[in-house]
Amino acid sequence: MKISRTLLVASIAWLLHGCMVGPDYKKPDVAMPVAFKETPGWSPAQPGDTAPKGDWWAVFHDPLLDQLEPMVSVSNQTVRQSYANYQEALAEVQVARSALFPTIGVTGSATKQRSASNGVGNSVSVNPGIRTAGSLEGNVSWAPDFWGKTRRAVEENKATAEAGAATLANATLTEQVALATAVIDLRVTDANIDLLTHTVDAYKEFLRVVANQGNAGVTPPSDVIAARTQLENAQSSLIALGVSRARFAHAIAVLVGKTPEELDIPHSGALPTLPTLPVGLPSTLLERRPDIAVAEREMAAQNAAIGVAVAAYYPDISLSGADGFSQSPLAGLLHVANHVWSLGADVSETIFDAGARHGQVAAARASYEAAVANYRGTVLTALQNVEDDLAGIRILAQQAEVLDAAVNDATRGSEIAFNEYKAGTVDYTTAITAQTTLYSTQQNALDVREQRLLDAVSLIGDTGGPVTSP
Repeated sequence: MKISRTLLVASIAWLLHGCMVGPDYKKPDVAMPVAFKETPGWSPAQPGDTAPKGDWWAVFHDPLLDQLEPMVSVSNQTVRQSYANYQEALAEVQVARSALFPTIGVTGSATKQRSASNGVGNSVSVNPGIRTAGSLEGNVSWAPDFWGKTRRAVEENKATAEAGAATLANATLTEQVALATAVIDLRVTDANIDLLTHTVDAYKEFLRVVANQGNAGVTPPSDVIAARTQLENAQSSLIALGVSRARFAHAIAVLVGKTPEELDIPHSGALPTLPTLPVGLPSTLLERRPDIAVAEREMAAQNAAIGVAVAAYYPDISLSGADGFSQSPLAGLLHVANHVWSLGADVSETIFDAGARHGQVAAARASYEAAVANYRGTVLTALQNVEDDLAGIRILAQQAEVLDAAVNDATRGSEIAFNEYKAGTVDYTTAITAQTTLYSTQQNALDVREQRLLDAVSLIGDTGGPVTSP
């Protein structure tokens, strides 16, 4: 008898824990290059978004970034929404897991009933009586997970929750990168304001010289008008930069969870420091990309959903039991003579469903294949993003070197042309062209510096964290 009971318990345990319909999850392979094309020594890897990212913005040595970036994970509304969604997903895991265990409840009741009794003969005498009845009962119900349907549902919800965690990390990093981008745009706008202010001062001085020569009859009135028009256009552009600066400042406020009027950012023409790119990049960097982890966990969830759909082919089995007391009248309810109990089992199986279950399984498999394609596409996009960033950083560094030399030459050329114009050895067109060329070259150099900073921020986002130490 003891051996039979042991075999029975072992059989039930095997049914509950050893039988799970549907495919077990295996992460599909993605063809990965040995190294990045744009920068030798940089190599990709697989997802691992839990790696710490640290204060990656510190490499830019900007006090505004150092002040505001920590606020993103606390006050940014997109991040808070992702956090709430993650908490919801964790709760769904708990709900799914609870189905593995019995449900236990207690019910009690008490009723009073008024009845009438018949008299003797044809006359009926009403002899009302009041009787009290009651019951107290505990009940247990359980649907054993013979086919693994509940466990597959737990797998699905757990993978969804893990995807929620990765989504939270991705939202945090994305908003931090957006903040860094907005701060860079704001800093460059301030640098543009300084550049245009200096240019306006230069044009004012040039207009003064042209006007003096015009009053002396050396320069025609058309040159004076042209110089004044050039100054007014520069002043107009300087005013227009105020709109761009205001918009960037407003965007920064929203990214840190504040209203625009709550955040006042003083003017500063100092640009963030361009971080130095290391010669080689550890192969773990792409492991930190949260969006890759999101795609991989969603793929695992869809795989588990196949098992849930397949389990619908098997019968649903549930067990129930009750134990308690029932008595009328209520007095003496808990006496052993009033003890009642019941045991039951219920089995249901669908015989014909016109292909509904087959369609559900097919739909689940198709969803899984779509998730696989999305995962592979996310990895390929990540590789493309990093290659684009590396190409931009490498090529723009060469362009910046040429533009620095061009700015020096244009500055010298403008000074010489201005002095020669005052001496009367060159005409107005030569002098104004030199000044215009200087401003245009300085603007191009500033644009390239901005793009290099933006590419550096983008590289941090595309590799899931810092690429160098502060």
